Amino acid sequence: MAAETAAKRVKTDPRIIGTHNGHFHADEALAVYMLRLLPEYASAALIRTRDPSLLETCHTVVDVGGEYDVSSNRYDHHQRTFDTAFPEHKTKLSSAGLVYMHFGKAIIAQHTKLPLDHPDVDLLYRKLYDDFVEAVDANDNGISKYDDSLLKQAGIEKRFKDGGITLPSLVNDLNHEDPLSLGAPSRNTEAEPQAEEDYRFSQASALMGNAFLRKLHGAATAWLPARTVVKDAFNTRSAAHPSGQLLVLPRAGIPWKEHLYNIEEEAGLVDDQKILYVIYPEKEEPGSKWRIQTVSKDLSSFENRKSLPEPWRGVRDAELDTLLGDNVEDGAVFVHASGFIGGHKTEAGVRAMAALALAA
Repeated sequence: MAAETAAKRVKTDPRIIGTHNGHFHADEALAVYMLRLLPEYASAALIRTRDPSLLETCHTVVDVGGEYDVSSNRYDHHQRTFDTAFPEHKTKLSSAGLVYMHFGKAIIAQHTKLPLDHPDVDLLYRKLYDDFVEAVDANDNGISKYDDSLLKQAGIEKRFKDGGITLPSLVNDLNHEDPLSLGAPSRNTEAEPQAEEDYRFSQASALMGNAFLRKLHGAATAWLPARTVVKDAFNTRSAAHPSGQLLVLPRAGIPWKEHLYNIEEEAGLVDDQKILYVIYPEKEEPGSKWRIQTVSKDLSSFENRKSLPEPWRGVRDAELDTLLGDNVEDGAVFVHASGFIGGHKTEAGVRAMAALALAA
């Protein structure tokens, strides 16, 4: 019997990916898309079935079959004994997380054209799991971001319903969508119900996969290069201001927040040493206005480590120039009413605003 099973699982060319038919979900839709990003799966056929004899003919099976076995390319998570999580995480994996855990680095290496063992590949691998895949795993396994019982005890209730605009909810909608409205070819759906369902699944897979690729592309082309820029600015912060609590970024549009928190943690800074303000040009062109922005207490917080001085808040232009005084050249633009951001027409002006705010 074992020999027969092994014979049935002989790798086919092109490979065949198997997943279940019927109602589909975001996790297997993403899992199939991610596999097809790899050259060895690029032309893989897809069989959607629960028939064990058909699944046995597949090279790789995701989200069905009751088996997690890397050696035979089986990636299901529904068995009672399954409790695997991504390294250093607690969320149980779905089929998307399983495929990502085993193939994610290869996908990233191919996308970035970096060697598989390059440290940047590992950084992106962890970033994409945290920012995208883990939420898919949690959704499919019914894991809430918060402990609902504690929220109830605290009297915290949602102000509005937002579940209908998540990616998994949009995938769920495709289970019931009219394929003709999505550009599907006209066909006799009564005679070909599985073809119709498979078409809808292909739409769901593209939806999830394109979102994943956008996240990967953004992380590789913007987030990752920004780390070097932020680290350089962090290392020279004492030259920006004697306190070492002002960060100067050389250009606009740098995603700095997450990197700053990580770099501060790596450096072991205590609270009274951490960066309070970040300044940067508003646009790329010469002569751009400059911004000063406060650093929030953590990545998801709206509370600032040190807001801009209260008398400046909600004030603009000449009136703000008067408040700033002779130590700041004219050209102030604004300070937001909440005190989290402000602007000046020149770099020298915004540096002077930062110096006054740090001294306040």
